[in-house]
Amino acid sequence: MSKDRHVLEALGKTRVVVEDGKVIEIGRPLVGYCRLWDKIRGIKELNERAVKENIEFRIKDFGMCTGDRMVEMDAFVGFGASETFMTALSRGLLDCTVTVCEGAGTVITANPALVQGIGGRLSGVCETTPVAGIITKLKEKGGLILNPPRIDQPAGLQMALDDGYQRVGVTVSTVKDAQQCRAISEGAIIVGVHLTGISREDAEALCAIADLVTACASPHIRDLAGTKAVLQAGTAVPLFALTGRGKEILLERAKEIKEPLLVNTMRLPVLPADKQPKPLV
Repeated sequence: MSKDRHVLEALGKTRVVVEDGKVIEIGRPLVGYCRLWDKIRGIKELNERAVKENIEFRIKDFGMCTGDRMVEMDAFVGFGASETFMTALSRGLLDCTVTVCEGAGTVITANPALVQGIGGRLSGVCETTPVAGIITKLKEKGGLILNPPRIDQPAGLQMALDDGYQRVGVTVSTVKDAQQCRAISEGAIIVGVHLTGISREDAEALCAIADLVTACASPHIRDLAGTKAVLQAGTAVPLFALTGRGKEILLERAKEIKEPLLVNTMRLPVLPADKQPKPLV
């Protein structure tokens, strides 16, 4: 019987391989400290042990990479990509989203809780194989899966449009996917995610296409925000709106934040040195 296998890039873009619900390989983190993980889980140093413990915790806590996977969740952070998509769906700014879930690949859904459940606590998925239990749960909650199941964001966007959805949000982690998605739809809301380690050239190309980008631990995304961003949410791992459409969706997300907010005009980006990932790569 073949094993299910999932290759993730997590916590400082550490390569992690999970087979049959077990962590079998841990690489070396590119980033040593992330304020987000310090705040959420109290992780002061991103090293192999901390990464392994966190991935094992997620497998146990919500069934990541297994048939026990929880697929609907509430907000995990204030301004994440999945939280922003969740709000856009619930408030009618988007008809559906196209995101990636381990064990299923590209998933199309109009269910706000499902898009949040898929991405809220998930790291970057580089490779994955089908997990029947995950796929069944996704379909039960309104998720559409490519046939065969695989990671292919442009194909997911095309499938969503073919199914009659008009206002579609799609996540991408490569310039190639962003270019293909924009060629398919000028109206799609393209969100760049999982961008730690992106080159300057690719960052420039992505920022010329995307509506929103998460800074992750990229110095280039932060630098380009100075000329491209029209709105910034967060200061440690910011989410930048690069277009008017991205700004509208991000402002809509802000309405659902329960904590007090400061809204002000200023030069972007705002990046307190003590809050940034270390090192930026």
